[in-house]
Amino acid sequence: MDKIITEDEQKAAVKTLERLISVPSYNQQAEDGAPFGRGIRNALDEMMKICDELGFKTYEDPDGYYGYAEVGSGDKLFGIICHLDTVPAGDLGKWQHNPFKGTVIDNAVYGRGSQDDKGPGIAALYAVKALMDQGYHFNQRIRFIYGTDEEILWRGIAEYNKKEAPINSGISPDAEFPLIYAEKGLQQSYLVGPGTNQLKLNLKNAFNAVPDSAVYDGPKQDEVKAALDKHGFEYTSDDNSITVIGKSVHAMMAPEGTNAVLRLAIALDDVFDFKPLDFIGKLFKEDATGSNVLGDVHDESGQLTFNISSLEINENETRMQIDLRIPVTVDRDNLLEKLSKQVAKYDLKYVHFDYLAPLYVPKDSKLVQTLMKVYKEQTGDVDAEPQISGGATFARTMNNCVAFGGMLPTTPDYMHQANEQWPLPDMYKAMEIYAQAIKKLCVD
Repeated sequence: MDKIITEDEQKAAVKTLERLISVPSYNQQAEDGAPFGRGIRNALDEMMKICDELGFKTYEDPDGYYGYAEVGSGDKLFGIICHLDTVPAGDLGKWQHNPFKGTVIDNAVYGRGSQDDKGPGIAALYAVKALMDQGYHFNQRIRFIYGTDEEILWRGIAEYNKKEAPINSGISPDAEFPLIYAEKGLQQSYLVGPGTNQLKLNLKNAFNAVPDSAVYDGPKQDEVKAALDKHGFEYTSDDNSITVIGKSVHAMMAPEGTNAVLRLAIALDDVFDFKPLDFIGKLFKEDATGSNVLGDVHDESGQLTFNISSLEINENETRMQIDLRIPVTVDRDNLLEKLSKQVAKYDLKYVHFDYLAPLYVPKDSKLVQTLMKVYKEQTGDVDAEPQISGGATFARTMNNCVAFGGMLPTTPDYMHQANEQWPLPDMYKAMEIYAQAIKKLCVD
């Protein structure tokens, strides 16, 4: 198979990525025309300018929710779904270099968004640009779709889907190779019940992470410590409080973590007579598959995961925050009905917050088969298999779409971390994979 990407295209892609990284684009206060903050709108403006310069036809939503860049003609539409927002830099003291000044250092592109998702988006863009420059004729329109709110609530891509025609097939370069053909449904909700004057808790954490600590500074601390000892739960204490120790992992891998909030709640349930606490202490316990509540729920995409990340108790209300990763073929309505009935026994009410439908494209589909063939040819990884995930990518928002790259299995993971960077050899390999895949799928 002849190589498509030239050295000049590699260099140009890197320069463009540096340019895009240099536009900070994390979620901030909304402004007119910038629903997720001026930085994200600036990145969208810059991306449209880049695509114009490269010869794509572009459209930018005037309200700032999304943009797209297109080449080719015909009724069929192949989508490449990317996002321009990033997480914030976090503690700048942990960065060796400016996170918002895209720079090549030690043979890697350095800066926030280099892996997630500006880098893979630019790699795919230049893959299509290479095919354009070499005179290939596309048998359908190829559209790069740029979302602006992937790291928060996906409002940008939701606006796109309201206003624009659906794609026929596509990829999202926002995960890992070889590809992800199934992503579990993502349900985030609250369990809400009565309050109490016996104790007060404010253990609030992100939905999508297993909490690694939980602090208790209320009454009966000696009894709570005795309960923690009885269960063998690790903790530290001083004169004022107890801190239960856990192990944090992403909610999609909840069974692999140690949930400090659950451990504290189990101990508190031994000490205080309060029905909502009984839900955790006597039923749920530490089973992050939720089987004690819902039974064994699994299919080919894996086991259900059930993360209780937050627990707030005051005199007015009890509130738990839950994250469910639902296997792709499981009936969500039946599952939630069963959950509602179970929690009602503990004076709790199920309250919906957010839902992302699952992704499922059959492994024997033309899309999956073609992408897998190209990946194996380009990497020599002949034993690679399509993957399933409890995570969530924009692929699930589109018809017949899978997450395809851009990280190789051997690429060090710097996503959402200090010193985010993408090794240049890995970026160049991804560019070639994308070019060969688009050629197979979209060229006569």
